[in-house]
Amino acid sequence: MLKIDDKTGLVLEGGGMRGVFTCGVLDYFMDAGLHFPYAIGVSAGACNGLSYMSHQRGRAKYSNIDLLDKYHYIGIRHLWSKRSLLDMDLLFDYFPNHILPYDYKAYAENPGRYEMVTTDCLTGKACYWEEKLDEKRIIEIVRASSTLPYVCPMAQVDGRLMLDGGIVDSIPIVRAQEQGYEKCIIVLTRNKGYRKKKSNMKLPFFIYRKYPELRAALTKRNELYNGQLELVERLEEQGKVVVIRPKNPLSVERMETNVDKLTALYNEGYACAKELFE
Repeated sequence: MLKIDDKTGLVLEGGGMRGVFTCGVLDYFMDAGLHFPYAIGVSAGACNGLSYMSHQRGRAKYSNIDLLDKYHYIGIRHLWSKRSLLDMDLLFDYFPNHILPYDYKAYAENPGRYEMVTTDCLTGKACYWEEKLDEKRIIEIVRASSTLPYVCPMAQVDGRLMLDGGIVDSIPIVRAQEQGYEKCIIVLTRNKGYRKKKSNMKLPFFIYRKYPELRAALTKRNELYNGQLELVERLEEQGKVVVIRPKNPLSVERMETNVDKLTALYNEGYACAKELFE
């Protein structure tokens, strides 16, 4: 069985609705009583990691699968009222504060560090945020980390414009190591060997025209992500990290709404974590 000590970190990739795989992994961790001194999450990984850090077993699954089926918070219809493909107010206001209350007290009392990653729209660089006490700011950060480019309006943290952390740091293993966590467990939402295809499409001049550094980051996004995947695989081969990932290519899309597919992927995440640790 893997041993977790004070130098072990947990790194959670995003991936939209593919993050239900991570929900399964984290629910297994909670069932097994596995806790880390440090965790870092990006986008959907940041959301799912928050429920893990507050020890709310099943909360992320319920939010991503059961409440999706009930509230249909993904869809083009939200463009008319919310200017977004996601009902972000529902996800980051009504869910944590009313429908599926977040346990801020348990999170604050968790001795482990937790960072969430965003992308600064002005600098085009990653920002790493820690917040345990200010409830409003916690939600601001996780909302910004999950704010997808193109299909969602920019979010704000401390008055600064932010977007999805996955634009520039989808798998923040280097950040975890810089923080002193020499060995990490990394939860990915793609199978081994996956690479993003190179895109030859140029951004139209009017997209984020006031944010040249953000445009540059978006242009290099696939290249950056593939480089991170290659780094993870090298570290894995060297025995420096342990990776939990889906075993086969996924049929689940970033904006997936098929509950059966999502449930199957959640179950796979739970089974993969269980197999690794037991």
